[in-house]
Amino acid sequence: MSESTSNGAMIEVRDLKKFFPIKKGVFSRHVGDVRAVDGLSFDIGFKETLSLVGESGCGKTTAGRSILRLLEPTGGSALFRPGPGEAPVDLFGLSQSELRQWRCDLQIIFQDPYASLNPRITVGNIIGEALKVHGIASGAELDDRVEKLLVRVGLRAEARNRFPHEFSGGQRQRIGIARALALSPKFIVCDEAVSALDVSIQAQIINLLKDLQDEFNLSYLFIAHDLSVVKYLSTRVAVMYLGRIVEIGETADIYERPAHPYTQALLASVPHPDPTRERTHKPLEGDVPSPINPPPGCHFHTRCPVAVAKCRETYPQMTAVGERHSAACHLLEE
Repeated sequence: MSESTSNGAMIEVRDLKKFFPIKKGVFSRHVGDVRAVDGLSFDIGFKETLSLVGESGCGKTTAGRSILRLLEPTGGSALFRPGPGEAPVDLFGLSQSELRQWRCDLQIIFQDPYASLNPRITVGNIIGEALKVHGIASGAELDDRVEKLLVRVGLRAEARNRFPHEFSGGQRQRIGIARALALSPKFIVCDEAVSALDVSIQAQIINLLKDLQDEFNLSYLFIAHDLSVVKYLSTRVAVMYLGRIVEIGETADIYERPAHPYTQALLASVPHPDPTRERTHKPLEGDVPSPINPPPGCHFHTRCPVAVAKCRETYPQMTAVGERHSAACHLLEE
């Protein structure tokens, strides 16, 4: 079950799965799978931001990269609709040559602003490379577009002649954003785009992303593990645990009325400036189970403070707890 923003969303993901095979022995015998993403379904509307949150290792980054086919998915479908009322295209059914035609509309901002930029070429070539590859601009026109992009993300035009090592982490992330914007995309996956930055720089980048969304009518899949970061930017929030979505809903509903025990524990873990404020829920204890051999029933039952016998036997279905707000918990079914 997914929470749809409207009939005809820009991105419609259904039952997305990505397994990494485990092989052993001389003959590379298949002995199991790492079930990194195990059946995600959600929609992202036009000019909407869906934030995908959860602990490290829950499959958020794998989900984002699988949608763009930077990792080939194991199963499911991802429909992309270029505009309202237009016919959707199944990204997973395209050949590599067909997919290349849609790359202009689908971009990504990577987590690490140091590793994601080629240190051997100038910033101008980093941003302009895609424009040249797709035959969009060259020569003086290319230089002009690169300079305008740099200025739009808060850098000087002459930065195009410098190399990535000459910039700070926040400036490098601005270069990554300019690169993602170069092809005038409609949908951008922001893969932990602010997690490697200082808190003050995080706020600047989030404000920049919000301004760019308003200016260019962008849709975002914003991947993060810090719930305090995504509140300002998100239209809706989906909470992931061990490869599956356990709760999804409007941002206000998730923060003010969290329904799933895992979401409640995540919110309880967010630091609060008032040290005298009492926590309404206990922070999480223990580690995330292995995605190679997840627990039976509800995957969260091994850490859940309110688990019952049924939680250890069957996986709960998504249950509506409000308008466009649902969670997968047996206690909500009752």
